[in-house]
Amino acid sequence: MVDPGERAREEFFTEAQEIVETFSRNLLSLDATLKVGGDDPALVNEAFRAVHTLKGLAGLFGAVQLGLVSHRLEDLLDALRLGRMPLSSAVLDILFGSVDVCAQILEADRGASEPPAAAIEALCLRLDALGGGHAQQQSPVVEYELDPGMLAVLTEYEEHRLRTNIDNGRALYRLRVQFDLSTIDRALEEIKDRAKRHGEIITYLPTGESASPDTIELDLLMASRDDLATLIGTLGADNMVIEEVPRRRRPSLAAGTVPPPDLAGTLLSLAPPDARLEPSTRDDIAAVEPARSLKSVTQTVRVDIKKLDHLMNIIGELGIVRGVLSRLSERARSDGQRQLATEILRLHRSFDRRLGDLRDAVLEVRMVPLGQVFDRLARVVRQISREVDKDIRLVITGAETEIDKLIVEELSDPLMHMIRNAIDHGIETAADREKSGKPAAGTIALNAYQKGNHVMIEIEDDGAGIDEGALLDKAITLGRISRSDAGDLARHDLLGLIFMPGISTRDVAGDLSGRGVGMDVVKTNLAKIGGVIDVHSESGIGTKMTITLPITLAIVNALLVRAAGQVFALAVSHVSEAIVFDRRALRRVEGREVVSLRGQTLPVCRLAEHLGLPEPAEAAPRRFVVVMSLGARRLGLVVDAVLGQEDIVIKPLGPSISSVRGLTGATELGDQRVALVLDATSLVDDVLSSTDLASPEVAPRG
Repeated sequence: MVDPGERAREEFFTEAQEIVETFSRNLLSLDATLKVGGDDPALVNEAFRAVHTLKGLAGLFGAVQLGLVSHRLEDLLDALRLGRMPLSSAVLDILFGSVDVCAQILEADRGASEPPAAAIEALCLRLDALGGGHAQQQSPVVEYELDPGMLAVLTEYEEHRLRTNIDNGRALYRLRVQFDLSTIDRALEEIKDRAKRHGEIITYLPTGESASPDTIELDLLMASRDDLATLIGTLGADNMVIEEVPRRRRPSLAAGTVPPPDLAGTLLSLAPPDARLEPSTRDDIAAVEPARSLKSVTQTVRVDIKKLDHLMNIIGELGIVRGVLSRLSERARSDGQRQLATEILRLHRSFDRRLGDLRDAVLEVRMVPLGQVFDRLARVVRQISREVDKDIRLVITGAETEIDKLIVEELSDPLMHMIRNAIDHGIETAADREKSGKPAAGTIALNAYQKGNHVMIEIEDDGAGIDEGALLDKAITLGRISRSDAGDLARHDLLGLIFMPGISTRDVAGDLSGRGVGMDVVKTNLAKIGGVIDVHSESGIGTKMTITLPITLAIVNALLVRAAGQVFALAVSHVSEAIVFDRRALRRVEGREVVSLRGQTLPVCRLAEHLGLPEPAEAAPRRFVVVMSLGARRLGLVVDAVLGQEDIVIKPLGPSISSVRGLTGATELGDQRVALVLDATSLVDDVLSSTDLASPEVAPRG
């Protein structure tokens, strides 16, 4: 049984991480708004609420350092949302830095690293440098004939928004609306959404009057640049009366009316939530509260991915049961028990449908949008571009594309390497771009979309492109390729040299890249999750890298083949077709076996020979070529037989064979046999590896 304390601790980390990510998205939106000279107070307020929630969560679980940082952040954001401090790029820099510090604190609290004491101290010093006394502004709301009761319930933030709208020359309007108590929440939100196109709803207050016990009447205070006629024409309804709030003749506050709004807001913020309402209104609302007060506001639950993996293993084992039912049906039929065979077959079909529904449901639960990792990359782009003094615009499309949670987690580091390379190597300085007739600001486009059983991710920049000459010279210098073979390289293979260890087109290493580590790691890490990367570059125009990924690694539709008497599984997503192997069509091109497929040369690999398996005493009468496609690369795999397709659950190999290249796991088949799962990426890499180009026996791929 899981320890309740440990479960609560894990819930804390999950909740805190989600809040930090929400805060980060708020900052990215604020940064985009600030760049176009705008200001969105709602975003500042959302960021404040996120940090406020984080502070409360930290206090509840005794996370002292996280509580310290979030408390200081809350003070800063409070000053921003109340207009006591202007929002600027410098302030955003500090706020973005706080996101990283919070992430480091959470990692340290998990026990994965040392507490970031120096980072916390540096952040607190920067936050303190922004602090200082900010004089309270004199409220101009007394210039309007507003209901004293409404003034009394204004919170500090609402008063700030009211003051800001008045300073910006917006008129004030009172919207008196009748609501049905059963639908008040939805109806009020609908009015707020409609009003956004014309202005801002500052606050609302029950009037204490209603046409019936089932309705409630609210006064909504709105600020807008539009005139009264326009608002009546666009917002007016049978249950609504819109009036303009007139100005007072003399901007003075009558004695004994209400306290100064700042003080009133402060005092009322300490009162119970329903203290803002008239007694009769409180009674009306209390009638509907008991029915919903104990219900959760969320309809979601958090599930550990390990539990989902366990479910997938169970589904895989049920697949074996499905295979047994199929064989029992065939056996009963062959024994002449047709009625029994029919009953078993009917049971098998029903079981197969239900198992398919269960599998699809579990897979759907595992899916998460790529926006989870794209949001982090947007923060990285902003930080790095400022460090290298380059103006970079990141354009993200397809963030809603979904993929397996485990794949998303493994994507973060490879994508970050690629983004760093695009900024450091790809995007030129503003001066160089202007000389080339390009805009001073560089653009990196991050695009994702689903294509069949794959997810495609494209990272494209409008920089200088890859210096192919420098790349080739570096490869020759490091002995990765001979100078005599260099001239025979196809362009695709030439660009593929960037994935070799130690290759870099930069002679002097910088802070971001140029050390020859990164792109080879990118390729290796992507291969671990079944991913393939292709590169395309044009000098002076830019570079585009395309990643092809499986949607999930949990359940794989596999093609079963036999070689040297053993059964192997190969993901169907990597197979384009299977053809009969014609030995007469086999030829050798400079040491490599190839066949011609529809006029194109296809390199082939004998699977048994590649894995070092002994050939059976009796050769197969007919063999097949399974054509694998990984991005732009193709390879024909020669096998003895093609046995059909089956959904499999891949399980890790034992330590004795886990290091064998060409294998990625094992699976149990429906007939209770065990099959090894082939790693298509490493197979293609081993056969078509550019490192083989240095050998005089192997011809470069064309």
